[in-house]
Amino acid sequence: MAHASRRKSNGLTGTVVASLLSLTVFPFSIVQAQDDPFKQFPLVIQCKYMETYHAFYLSRVSKDGVATYVASDRIAGTITLDGQAKAVGGKGGGTCVGKTLAELRETHQAVDLKP
Repeated sequence: MAHASRRKSNGLTGTVVASLLSLTVFPFSIVQAQDDPFKQFPLVIQCKYMETYHAFYLSRVSKDGVATYVASDRIAGTITLDGQAKAVGGKGGGTCVGKTLAELRETHQAVDLKP
């Protein structure tokens, strides 16, 4: 019995040692603010569409830098850091379509999350 518990203890110790060694072999990468795509885009974009005001919330940012915003009624739009807002899946759009992030911020339609 004592021999079996010693074997379990050695197995646990080995696991802990292996885990600690893997931390020194594979260094941590430090994520900086510019690496966080959610800090580059506004949290909410406000648009008027078909006589109704909508709040489009940042849903995702793809690896190629396209931010997707969604609102109720299953409507969505996309924008890039240097591009113009586009409607997704429908004709027309609203008061945001064709505007850049700078223009949306100037017209107070873009709401950034403040630290």
